[in-house]
Amino acid sequence: MGAMHHGRFLWFDLMTTDTGAARDFYAKVVGWTLTRWDGDGPDGDGHYEMFTSPTGPIGGSMTLPTEAREMGAPTHWLGYIGAEDVDATVAEAVALGAKIYAPTMSMAEVGRFAVLADPWGAVFGVYTPSGVTEDGGRPKTPAMGHMSWFELMTGDVDAAFDFYAKLFGWVKTDAMDMGEHGIYQMFGPAPGETIGGMMKLHGEQMPPCWGYYARVPDLDAALETVKAAGGTVLNGPMEVPGGDRVAQALDPQGGYFALHAVKG
Repeated sequence: MGAMHHGRFLWFDLMTTDTGAARDFYAKVVGWTLTRWDGDGPDGDGHYEMFTSPTGPIGGSMTLPTEAREMGAPTHWLGYIGAEDVDATVAEAVALGAKIYAPTMSMAEVGRFAVLADPWGAVFGVYTPSGVTEDGGRPKTPAMGHMSWFELMTGDVDAAFDFYAKLFGWVKTDAMDMGEHGIYQMFGPAPGETIGGMMKLHGEQMPPCWGYYARVPDLDAALETVKAAGGTVLNGPMEVPGGDRVAQALDPQGGYFALHAVKG
């Protein structure tokens, strides 16, 4: 794998209690179509449907494992960050205080991956794809239907940034003072390229987690669809610096996600 993949979000899995209902919901809200994966499914059942944007698959959906449910894990999105060497990255993450949720494994024609929780509890995947595709197949300017912003909500922004920077080479880009909510620290894989932000959790509104923003053409229309399809709008729509508009929501199974419309 080329260095161009390292530190970039490459794939997204929805771990859900109802894959059929979730697939229908996101197809309506984001406009994704579904593409059947012909190989064995990652969960061993041979049934894996990929969420597909106009430029190709961006992720998939799987049944939330029973053991995860028994531990209290909710329906959630899991993003996989590219690494030049998954095994080395996992070892370094554990040395820095991370926990292994799913040990490193390989899938033919897919690659090698693992699932971790950072020291504050946010879960993320690490992924080395098989073969070489330009920039992991993800354009630097996210296309319609792609995940376009990556947001970490954590107990300690400075320490969390240092953790991910050591693993993936991320650098600080802009920062925004959010008053009582502290500093919103933006980051990217290289200077001048911002892909997301980190913010401190306040209270107990949700556990530490990564949030993923899907790009849609019309945010207001998408939010009406969220509500009509049984989801819940948590916050927004709101304009962010630069003129883009965003909103955060829950899907009908309780999975947290967000939507993003680029300034026209």
